[in-house]
Order: sequence, then C-alpha cells, then structure tokens
Amino acid sequence: MSANDGHPSKAPSSHEQLASNLPKEDHDVPGQGTSITSKLLNMGMSATENFAPLKKVCQHVCAFHFYAHDMSRQVEAHHYCSHRSEEMRQCVIYDSDAPDARLIGIEYIISRRLFEALPPEEKKFWHSHNYEVMSGQLFAPGVPNMAENIEMQKLVDTYGKTWHTWQVDRGDPLPLGPAQLMMAFTDDGQLREDMVADRDRRYGKNSAELREIRQKKVMPPESVAEGANHWQQTALGQAWQTTMELLKFKK
Repeated sequence: MSANDGHPSKAPSSHEQLASNLPKEDHDVPGQGTSITSKLLNMGMSATENFAPLKKVCQHVCAFHFYAHDMSRQVEAHHYCSHRSEEMRQCVIYDSDAPDARLIGIEYIISRRLFEALPPEEKKFWHSHNYEVMSGQLFAPGVPNMAENIEMQKLVDTYGKTWHTWQVDRGDPLPLGPAQLMMAFTDDGQLREDMVADRDRRYGKNSAELREIRQKKVMPPESVAEGANHWQQTALGQAWQTTMELLKFKK
C-alpha cells in the first residue's frame, strides 16, 4: 500500500526497473563523460576514415510520429535521408538537430508504385505521408519555400516504414526493449497542438501558413493507397506492434 494515499502502489514496469539500475550521471545518458583522449581520437578518425554512406545524406526533414498502438505517445522526429533510387529513400532519425541529438530510429520511404506492389501482410507496417505534407507538419528546416514545395511534391504520395529504437518519450536513458513500429498522423486534431507550437517557435515557422502554401503549390493524390495506416483499417480498435518471442536456437 502507498503510505500517502492508501491505494496499492503500482509495480514498476520492466523498463523502469532497468532504468533505475543504471548509474546516475550529470548528463542525459549513463556512463562517464567523453574523455579528452576519446575526443582527440574522434577528431583524428573523423579526418581520416571513410564515411561514404553518411556523406550520401542530402536531406533533413522534421515531422512527428506516434507509436503504432498508442497515438497519445507522440515524438518529434528529425529525418536525415539519402536516396537509394528515385523511388526509395533511407533515413536515420534523431530526436533533434542538435550536435548531441539521440539516434532514435530509422525510416524507409518508397513511392506509391512500390508500396502497391507489396504483399498485404507487409503493407500493415507502412504509413502514408499525404496528410503530413499537406498539413504543414512535415517541413525541411532552412530550405526556401520554393525548393521545399518541389520536395514536398515528391513526398506527398510516398509511404514510410518507421522503427524507433529509443523510447525517449518515456524518459529511457538508453535504448531499452525491442524496436517499436511508428505511424504518422492522418487528420486534424490528432497531433498535440503544443508540440507544433513549440517546434514552430524554435524554427521560426508557422505550420498554418505552410498548410496554406501547400494547398496552392502541392498537388496531393486523389486517395491514400489501400493497406497503409493499418490502425485505421480495423473496426476492432487494434494495431500491430512488436514484442519479443523466445525461439528455438538453430546452429
């Protein structure tokens, strides 16, 4: 029983137990601060090593995701993307664009044509970008409106498959638990207004104005491809999410 309210105390969850066992540090992740030796080694290696895959990153876009099974858990997501082809991009996702940003996930983005060719059992992992683009939720920091509109036209009829590996919204000090399937918003009133207002303030943007611009400059598809946004496709109020399964080990 709780000594304060006379009600049974809630047992800590597994991730809370893990987090409580980690050493406490002055910064936001466990472990000692980066040493001078490590910093010097990092500087030397960054000047001599080949970072070819990272150098292919050519785009930064910011949007918001929610956990596929829980829309109340919403996360700002900064995508750093490279092109595999004109119809496929691959992105690493951070929780901000700051130098100390946490790497929280990945997203694959494909064209409508490639999405429609997927088997039905695969489509449930993918979400549409139509509403994100047309609402102004998705934008490219620092990119002039004219160039951004061209890019948004390319993205408006694409589909994303997103996994977050670090559940920063619940305060995890390390990436704990299995990767989580994420979705994108599809209508007004779903995304928290305070999150949009905070991002607009930090970037000097106005999402409402972006929305008006997109309505004039970007041509959306007539409909979203069938099979995307699986959480909207069932009348049972169910959604797919990952869990761990114990399997027989094979040598």
